Amino acid sequence: MKAPTVPEFFNFTSDIFDGWARTHPQNLALWCVDGVTGAEQKFTFQEKARLSAQAANVFRAHGVRRGDRVLVMLPRVWQWWVAMLGLTRLGAVPIPATLQLMPRDVAYRLETAQISAVLTNAEGLAKVDGFGGLRLATCPPPTGWVDFNTALAAAPASYSGAPTRADEPGIIYFTSATTGEPKMVLHTHASYGLAHRVTGELWLDGQPGDVHWNVSDLGWAKAAWSSFFGPWHRGACVFAVDIHGKFDPAHTLDLLAHFPITTWCVPPTALRLMVRLDLSKRHFPHLRHCVTAGEPLNPEIMKLWNNATGLNLYEGYGQTETVILIGNYRSLNLPVQPGSMGQPTPGYQIALLDEDRQPVPAGREGEIALRVVPERPLGLFREYWRNPEETAEKFQDGWYFTRDRAVCDADGYYWFIGRADDVIKSSGYRIGPFEVESVLLEHPAVLEAAIVGKPDAVRGQIVKAFITLRPEARASEELKHELQQHCKHTAAPYKYPREIEFVAELPKTISGKTRRVELRAQPAQTVGAAA
Repeated sequence: MKAPTVPEFFNFTSDIFDGWARTHPQNLALWCVDGVTGAEQKFTFQEKARLSAQAANVFRAHGVRRGDRVLVMLPRVWQWWVAMLGLTRLGAVPIPATLQLMPRDVAYRLETAQISAVLTNAEGLAKVDGFGGLRLATCPPPTGWVDFNTALAAAPASYSGAPTRADEPGIIYFTSATTGEPKMVLHTHASYGLAHRVTGELWLDGQPGDVHWNVSDLGWAKAAWSSFFGPWHRGACVFAVDIHGKFDPAHTLDLLAHFPITTWCVPPTALRLMVRLDLSKRHFPHLRHCVTAGEPLNPEIMKLWNNATGLNLYEGYGQTETVILIGNYRSLNLPVQPGSMGQPTPGYQIALLDEDRQPVPAGREGEIALRVVPERPLGLFREYWRNPEETAEKFQDGWYFTRDRAVCDADGYYWFIGRADDVIKSSGYRIGPFEVESVLLEHPAVLEAAIVGKPDAVRGQIVKAFITLRPEARASEELKHELQQHCKHTAAPYKYPREIEFVAELPKTISGKTRRVELRAQPAQTVGAAA
């Protein structure tokens, strides 16, 4: 596909969403389901465009101005989409956040981003205690708060305002922070709102009439990819379920079978739980296309899903800082190689670079980098806001460095190795945690696995595995030995975990990624290691 021309002015709400409201006014734009009661709310593009204009008027009437940062901390309810569209229309800068954040996390965001306003629900009220800016609530509000629903109903249904420039700040996401404090990733109206056309067209394979369900939380950048910009670029209906608690794999599969979902986006962490269930009696008659992203997808998971459904899982790779950079694209008729991230997105010059920043040959490991000179590609963030040092570190010698490592084979397919900090160096070997984790997941006793390097006086580092077991399995020294033998016979012997620790759960970021940095810092918690 041809890269979109970047105009001087661009606004996703007025230029893309309103366009569908004019050409397909009665098509469904949003379909919300309460995961407990089953209550449904549906909105057409025409209805949603009107509500977004009312939301823009609400924010403006209460003092929110162009460029102001607004924290949006809501579950999967229709007000989230209305607020995001309205803030974008106004030219304010939404900062989506998950309700899983603790008060300390929220306070960090309020202060670091100098946030002007907060929109949340009953669960979030106490988490912004002491905030002195504008406070809006979707529940009956306490003193000092604005009732967002009431204000929305009373607001004018048309909006007029100066157009936003394509290069103005459009949205900020805090990184999921596998290491260190979260950074503020600043995207312009074009670098996300316009650039995610490639996500919707190539990766999601979206089209008008599709019902697209993204299982992921709204508080991280995957929502921008697959719950907002991507599907609406293609005129698809966004489907959402307010879960009311922890992820339930059986309930998720029930919903997928019951509703006419045609395209589906699900993170590997959720897939690992779902494929362990009995899928033989489940049927998804409307489902035609499945994508996954957020962390690498283990080949075993893809095999189990394909065997049960006949459908491939199309993996995509990108970051909070980017749109999709590498992917498996059904729309381009590229064969899926299980375990591979796919091939570079058309229009993006991707390379694997060594320590001297020179391209490596096929089959050699290198750091994934994106060429940014002579022309900076659309879809890349502008900066880590108020962090010029970190920004400068990522942009060097004409490249954007992702800090992710991979191998590219002779056919042009990319295979993820791990974050630069996660790669293990043991007895002269370089070991990527993902491959060992994938092997462990093939064992029927293993539910989740995380591999880290542990300092060792002789080998430099040894491979250590943290494992959560399936309910029917029991931790024992015998099982440790069995898992080690499984790894020795399935992968190269030097990759087997010399230490195994069984844990109740793995530490995760708010976006569901395993925090290996936290595991590396942990002392042994349970049964001793096996040699």
